[in-house]
Amino acid sequence: MKKIFATACSLIFCLQLITAQIPVPTPQQLQWHDMEFYLFTHFGPNTFTDLEWGKGTEKEEVFNPTNLDCRQWCRVAKAAGAKGIIITAKHHDGFCLWPSKYSSHTVRESKWKNGKGDVLKELSAACKEYGLKFGVYISPWDRNHPDYGTEKYNEVFVNMMTELFTNYGHIWELWWDGANGEGPNGKKQVYDWDRFKKTVKKLSPTTVIFSDIGPHIRWVGNESGIAGETNWNTLDTAGFSAGLGAPASDTLNSGNINGKNWIPAECDVSIRPGWFYHKEEDSKVKTPEQLFELYLKSVGRGATLLLNVPPDRRGLLNENDSAALVRFKNLRIKNFKINLSLNAVATITSVNLIKRKALVNDKNPTTFVEIKDIGKEKIQLHFNKPTNVNCVVLKELIKDGQSVKKFYIEIKRKDKKERFMQTTIGHKRIITFAAREADDIFIGFEESKRSIKIAEVETYLIDEQLIEKPKN
Repeated sequence: MKKIFATACSLIFCLQLITAQIPVPTPQQLQWHDMEFYLFTHFGPNTFTDLEWGKGTEKEEVFNPTNLDCRQWCRVAKAAGAKGIIITAKHHDGFCLWPSKYSSHTVRESKWKNGKGDVLKELSAACKEYGLKFGVYISPWDRNHPDYGTEKYNEVFVNMMTELFTNYGHIWELWWDGANGEGPNGKKQVYDWDRFKKTVKKLSPTTVIFSDIGPHIRWVGNESGIAGETNWNTLDTAGFSAGLGAPASDTLNSGNINGKNWIPAECDVSIRPGWFYHKEEDSKVKTPEQLFELYLKSVGRGATLLLNVPPDRRGLLNENDSAALVRFKNLRIKNFKINLSLNAVATITSVNLIKRKALVNDKNPTTFVEIKDIGKEKIQLHFNKPTNVNCVVLKELIKDGQSVKKFYIEIKRKDKKERFMQTTIGHKRIITFAAREADDIFIGFEESKRSIKIAEVETYLIDEQLIEKPKN
């Protein structure tokens, strides 16, 4: 009787494991993952005052771009291969790039277009014309608004967001900065985050929201554009809040292995030393090679890359920035043009040498192989002739969650084998190493949460000067 009871309990436990709630992305988050690379545009009074954080006391007339052209921003973004633009609609200084009814510190009070201009309207229209996603950054901190620091200001902020969502078409991503300093009355605001989230959900339920803790996208924990080598898309948020109440930077960088919420990391970084345009930084724009390195350490670690490219005082993306962006795209095209896996035979091998076909080199991200026998089954790519390779790209089928805890890449040439140990995969993992000839490449899995679903395995020979060499 005890044996029967123990067996029944064991079955119940297994059933609980199978039916346990596993964090998975929403359809909107899946689309966000596929964006991979898009632009940030910091623009406002700081552009004209050479400040990074405006004081809120700047006169509105200081904002006066001489040749604002949001279509030029979009042309550059398209030429760079970026898929969207997020604009700082209101930074900490409180200046609104749209004529908000709830502030007297806006483009309406500026000299630009005699107060008739609306940057958000122009950018939204340009993004639609060029097939780019339109996103908005709005800081809840406001160093200008007289109601900041009182309960009335939460109503002001809700009304401002309502304007954004009702007047400018679909907003694909909303970016909340968690900064919380003093307003003009010397007081700090108690942000009503719960109300803010409910407002967005009601007005635009398909918009993904960024903050330190989501609810849909998290900060990566640094402004260097670098995700953790171990990067989980899951995060625990209970007891935390945006800003000073956020989890530690290293937690944001790597996520929580058993986090209860699907909140993946976004890597924000500027193409220049500063976030707003400063003429003295025209010669300090990141090189295409530096941008490629950031791509490997952000998109190549399962996150997305949000690259800030600030418009100058003309209201244009500077020529130096544009040139670097186009060459950055050319580097990506050149180095990821020839997928060597397409010439290989892909199979799943096991310890008993039984093989089965693996749909991991068919250029179809919806097909996949499932690895159930962790530690015993592995993916094999066999080349008909020795092939030089120094880059492996793996894609997990994340619509069903993230599983891989520990895996390795093994390069085999005749009787020689070399192995590189790694941790997580996620949406896309790019592993680079010094070039070597391979007869076979094996992807083995040592630890996992559950069965593993791999959609694609790509291999490349990229420019040796661009690779990030992992530790053996």
